[in-house]
Amino acid sequence: MEGILEIFLNIGIRDIMDMAIVAFVFYKLLMLIRNTSAEQLIKGILVLLIATKLSDWMGFYVTNWILKNTMTVGVIALLIVFQPELRRALEHIGRSKLFLNSIMELDTEQIEKYSDSIVDAVFNLGKDKIGALIVMEGETGLSDVIETGTIINGEISTELLINIFIPNTPLHDGAVIIRNGKIMAAGCVLPLTSNPNISKKLGTRHRAGIGVTEKSDALTIMVSEETGAISVSREGKLTRFVDERLLRKIIKNAYEQEERQPLLRMIWRRKNDKDKK
Repeated sequence: MEGILEIFLNIGIRDIMDMAIVAFVFYKLLMLIRNTSAEQLIKGILVLLIATKLSDWMGFYVTNWILKNTMTVGVIALLIVFQPELRRALEHIGRSKLFLNSIMELDTEQIEKYSDSIVDAVFNLGKDKIGALIVMEGETGLSDVIETGTIINGEISTELLINIFIPNTPLHDGAVIIRNGKIMAAGCVLPLTSNPNISKKLGTRHRAGIGVTEKSDALTIMVSEETGAISVSREGKLTRFVDERLLRKIIKNAYEQEERQPLLRMIWRRKNDKDKK
């Protein structure tokens, strides 16, 4: 008891900050792998670690030797197996607002106009039970996805979005990519989610909409051709049966200029303002 008490008494502010950083990093890692195949692999690794320790304590030398060598080779295997999760983690760090400049250069009036056009188009399509998939690019560029479709580079409008998704037209079967107030391309191919916990009732359109948000910070809007219901996905999470008011709010929040303004950019602007004065 005295030893434990001495440890607690010797903990300083620096130690608390150190532990808080480690706890935060572990929490973020858990959030990244939650509901993915990596979650099950982590459980398997923990079982192997416990088995290695137990075999050492119990004197099972052959078993322990096999497990230790398996763990040594497993480090290299982990880099291959966890490649999607590692990529997501690095992209998440790279999208930090501390370093990135926002690609959105729209003012409040433009955001209002474009969000209204998108919402009107989506709910008109929903009423007629016409399937649609709209991807709104964030900080992570989607140029590789845009290249899989037909370039449009047109102004966002309700009419154009509805016309793209009309059945039996050349571009209806695929995703529309929106970047900085422009419809960049249509008929684009998206990666499907590999999340095993996704409902079996969801079709390819919803799986593609979720998949692109797992690999980027994009916002996707999906219209079900079976029910006409509207769904939204971001960061690999799906929200179904969204109404007009909520969808408009989601779009505005996603592209609000001030909320997405990077820290370094804000500091630089303040410095320039002081210099001008």
